Amino acid sequence: MPTTYQVLFNGTPADDSFYNQLTSLEVEENADLPGAIQLTLPVGTANGDLTFVNDSRFAPFANIAVVVTPPQGSAQCIFDGYVLTAKLHLERGIVASKLEIWGQDASWLMNIEEKVNEWVNVTDSDVAASIFGNYGFTPASENSQNDSPAYTDDGHSLMQRATDMAFLRSLARATGKLCRVTCADQAGVRTGYFAQPDLSGDPEFTLNLNDPDAWNVGPLDLEWDATRPTSVSAGQVFLDNSDASVSLSDSGLTPLDAQTLADFSGQTNSVLLAAPADSSGELTLRAQGLLEDANWFARCEGESDSARLQGVLRAGTVVAIEGIGALNSGSYLVWSVRHTIGADSHKMHFILVRNAVGSPPSSSGGLTGLLGGL
Repeated sequence: MPTTYQVLFNGTPADDSFYNQLTSLEVEENADLPGAIQLTLPVGTANGDLTFVNDSRFAPFANIAVVVTPPQGSAQCIFDGYVLTAKLHLERGIVASKLEIWGQDASWLMNIEEKVNEWVNVTDSDVAASIFGNYGFTPASENSQNDSPAYTDDGHSLMQRATDMAFLRSLARATGKLCRVTCADQAGVRTGYFAQPDLSGDPEFTLNLNDPDAWNVGPLDLEWDATRPTSVSAGQVFLDNSDASVSLSDSGLTPLDAQTLADFSGQTNSVLLAAPADSSGELTLRAQGLLEDANWFARCEGESDSARLQGVLRAGTVVAIEGIGALNSGSYLVWSVRHTIGADSHKMHFILVRNAVGSPPSSSGGLTGLLGGL
């Protein structure tokens, strides 16, 4: 039984005739980028005009949402945003003409005005909560975890010279957090995330490639990159003439398997961090943020189907892969999902990442041992 889905325009479900004419529907979710949607519709003529081209449902900034219900489980809103771009292709006699519609999730609202603002006596999560609140987004409860120190008058205030979303993303990158706006199960109910991914829970799904009866994922492509930093050093002299230095090899995130990048490569790759900070705590947070981003060194790309998976993959959740060897089996963070939805299918092309790989062979030792374990 395939996933059922519903498209809503300004909160109103589409009628049956829309689904009968819809050529394609794709939704992209990403852990640290805006969600996106693309629809393709055939163009004909009716009442002396072209169909869909002048339709208010596809007017600039019209609200559009997609809610899917998997064979097992509750409804999930995988997109809630606005129409931003249209592309019309016409052929002689209208045959094979089409209209392509693109949109972005509700975080687009945070990108329409560049601002100059000074933030004082607030932490990063305070700033995120204030900005999300201005747009009616509910801040996620985990946003306050591993928060920054407050930016005070006697140190460095926090200056904003960007749109609200660009500003929050820059703060998130500096501290290893992910920033996005998403909906859970109901269109119009939006949550603003400014938080580290939660890697501690049980996997939402287990992907299996090789079981002849219970396989639920297609071909997989896996890679790792050993050139990323494993250690970071930083030093700072503060405005009160005190100073601090930081040397870290641990990002603070829970490793998803036995070998971190440093363990796996057997090599220390050090970088120097030059970033303004007002305390050793803030300097440590920035160093951890650099390592968190660098430590997603293992990646898996593949495709699944909601009918076989009996569920819907969502960006920012944790899944497991089994049966692909000791090095690569284990838990992964879902980094992005491209949903391709039709009347009879719901394909999910995914990218997974993780900050550790599996245990080495018992005879491992140095480079020979690593290559032997691949």
